[in-house]
Amino acid sequence: AGEAQCLSFTGCNFLRQRLVLATLSGRPLKIRKIRAKEEDPGLRDFEASFIRLIDKVTNGSRIEINQTGTTLYYQPGLLYGGSLEHDCSPSRGIGYYLESLLCLAPFMKHPLKIVLRGVTNDQVDPSVDVLKATALPLLKKFGIDGESLEIKINRRGMPPKGGGEILFACPVRKVLQPVQFTDPGKIKRIRGTAYSVRVSPQMANRMVESARGILNKFLPDIYIYTDHMKGISSGKSPGFGMCLTAETINGTILSAELASNPQGQGPAVLPEELGQSCAKLLLEEVYRGGCVDSTNQSLALLLMTLGQRDVSKVLLGPLSPYTIEFLRHLRSFFQIMFKIETKTAEEEHMGGEKVLMTCVGIGFSNLSKTIR
Repeated sequence: AGEAQCLSFTGCNFLRQRLVLATLSGRPLKIRKIRAKEEDPGLRDFEASFIRLIDKVTNGSRIEINQTGTTLYYQPGLLYGGSLEHDCSPSRGIGYYLESLLCLAPFMKHPLKIVLRGVTNDQVDPSVDVLKATALPLLKKFGIDGESLEIKINRRGMPPKGGGEILFACPVRKVLQPVQFTDPGKIKRIRGTAYSVRVSPQMANRMVESARGILNKFLPDIYIYTDHMKGISSGKSPGFGMCLTAETINGTILSAELASNPQGQGPAVLPEELGQSCAKLLLEEVYRGGCVDSTNQSLALLLMTLGQRDVSKVLLGPLSPYTIEFLRHLRSFFQIMFKIETKTAEEEHMGGEKVLMTCVGIGFSNLSKTIR
């Protein structure tokens, strides 16, 4: 590949998006001026850990980082997969790494089976619970399903020390199905998990009661599991939190989550307040609506892009800033543009403004999949 095809970016924002899209499109990439003006320039430990993870799942990638860590050159190799283990940096949640693996896993040569260790639930990244509840059903819509598609939480780990462990397994697919997913449907039930680690198991029950106090006004079918992990499976730091999902008659799943402040940081949070706030966040997500919740917008758009040469349509709620930047990157790496139509609240009779995203897939085919 000549220098002409190499894409160049500056700054540390959206590093994951760029590396993931470079890997899928096979285009080399150079990122300059990564935190060049800060006192502590260059890549952070969690970004370095992410680059190591990309190196593990691919075969033959070339990664060059200068001495200060402010310039990164990446020439992608083939997605290889297989059985792997990775220790994530505790300064970010496992969700930070898992979100990108969800994008890459279906296109490996061998089915991916990876054990990730680190922080399972924090206040920054989507927790493992939410990705398990929302991202896996989304993958199934595009024809990526089977018994081997799973996310299993072996241990929970809260910040700052982590100590959690999860297993993520995903089958490989040669091609993706196009989707027409434009009617979210009405909410039929709410499910959730209230977890507590290294604190009293009563904390989980208190969160459940306060969340139900709000949600029971809207519908009766609510079930929130309490998950209290003991001993070695509870990680190294205390904490508690909650993740809620609302499911519609058409299989749309919307999610919300909250976690307590890390040990020794910020004021203590009452479980009642956390339960109430989480329920309100879920109602806000339902108001935003769409067929994919705001955590997984970019995953849905990526899978639409990589689909067959056929039209895919998905109705989304208001686009998050992360998603907007993701659309720009899709244009840079795959030369694909989406048709975006806004639907006002009156047309849809509910919630906030929606966006109908339409595109024709690039006909991406998994060339590295072994034929048996």
